Amino acid sequence: MLRPARFRRTRILIIGCGDVGQRLARLVTPHTRVLALTSSPERQVSLRAQGLVPLLGNLDDPRTLGRLAGLAQRVVHLAPPPSTGDRDPRTVNLLRALARRGQVRALVYGSTTGVYGDAQGQWVDETRALAPQTDRARRRVAAEQAVRQWGGGARGCVLRIPGIYALDREGGDPRDRVRRGAPVLQAADDVYTNHIHADDLARACLAALWRGRPGRVVQVCDDQTLPMGDYFDLVADLAGLDHPPRLSRAEARQQLSPMQMSFLSESRRLRNQRLKTELRLQLRYPTVREAFAAQA
Repeated sequence: MLRPARFRRTRILIIGCGDVGQRLARLVTPHTRVLALTSSPERQVSLRAQGLVPLLGNLDDPRTLGRLAGLAQRVVHLAPPPSTGDRDPRTVNLLRALARRGQVRALVYGSTTGVYGDAQGQWVDETRALAPQTDRARRRVAAEQAVRQWGGGARGCVLRIPGIYALDREGGDPRDRVRRGAPVLQAADDVYTNHIHADDLARACLAALWRGRPGRVVQVCDDQTLPMGDYFDLVADLAGLDHPPRLSRAEARQQLSPMQMSFLSESRRLRNQRLKTELRLQLRYPTVREAFAAQA
């Protein structure tokens, strides 16, 4: 007996279908059936309007995740861990739910490059030992370990992601920070920063669903590595805005919150060879210049 077409199409389940998840969905619909887990009943209408199949469930409550088993062959997990603790029970709950029927062939997890801690400006690839310096990063390490050790015949691939930006991304337009006059560090105290355009990240998630190796880690970053102050000076120049003010590290400690200072306390330059050779991704936005050029 031939199954209905909606069951014959490849099914992708997106966990945490925010901006990047929706960009990913636009890459594959209507030829692929995309399901999106949401804990918000209000979001079901907007997700459905984009051609997605919304599923109500809460990663903090395993009882709501039972219907996920056997629904999709490929899963992209972009939901954040809880905001406290050094573990990630949400990822554990998800993996247990998905394992009940063992139909998942590939799972891609979006982690963070914060798991490396401070590399003092050195070049970093995926073989570098992890040295998380915050509970936020330690939660990601725990989630990575759970994904890479996950059984059931599925390929679990981890994407380590730096700062995500796009000129049309709410909360992720680098011009907004410059317009606010948010300070950066003076050159002597500055740290290296790394970024990826949201569209390239969505394309990397899609590539990893088919090309990611089991238990493999891939850094998803563009080709641009600049000190943070120079990066935002460049954004200001491209947007025709004033350069942000510069502070010494001592001045920054007095003016900025501990959370803001945490992002100014780690410096690393990321290599992206695996992204290009293993996932075979050609970046559309290798630097922020291309993002501005595309908008012109």
